[in-house]
Amino acid sequence: MTYFTQEYLDFFKELAANNHKEWFDKNRKRYENAVREPFKRFVSELITVMARQDPQLDLAPKDAIFRINRDIRFSKDKTPYKLNNSAIISPKGRKDKNYPGIYLEFGPEKLAFYGGVYMPDSKQVEKIRTYFVNNPEEASAVLNDPAFKKTFGVVHGEKSKRIAKEFRESAAQQPLIWNKQWYYYCHLPPEQILQDNLMSVLLDLSEKASGMKKFLTSALYG
Repeated sequence: MTYFTQEYLDFFKELAANNHKEWFDKNRKRYENAVREPFKRFVSELITVMARQDPQLDLAPKDAIFRINRDIRFSKDKTPYKLNNSAIISPKGRKDKNYPGIYLEFGPEKLAFYGGVYMPDSKQVEKIRTYFVNNPEEASAVLNDPAFKKTFGVVHGEKSKRIAKEFRESAAQQPLIWNKQWYYYCHLPPEQILQDNLMSVLLDLSEKASGMKKFLTSALYG
């Protein structure tokens, strides 16, 4: 099934050159018909399909989808609109951006699929590090899973300059213990958004990420 038309990508391409309220207001119907509603329908169906495997995923699309408006309060870039649609698919959606799930961006430059924990607080960082220390074999298995490695490569994230003494011995064997973020991603061509296999492609990516998602969820929530 095809969810999006070329108009979806064209809207964002034109918005990039006209990123101001006057243009957006004139093209609001285009946005609603070709961008907002198709994305909402797709996210709704994706949640429904994924919930068959994860009963905790009781999430309304409005709780998963981010607004197109940028937060410009503390930014030098004052353009008001994002150049993509994005959503978090997890049991907590946008309310908890660190609950391991999937984060999607659909834009004219790429289709981006992200997973992991991007902005954990200090307690969450300690929980994840402790889980790595206590479960080295599980960590090795998910990190070296052939499907995960081929699709996502490695787990990324900023590293701390110092860690607690109790982590250092294990960190010599597992460098990810130094991390204060743990995330992975896959970028696909924007044309994939227009294909009739879009749903199956994303479900396949989710399946390949399931081991790492489970690992991080267990680390944070037991």
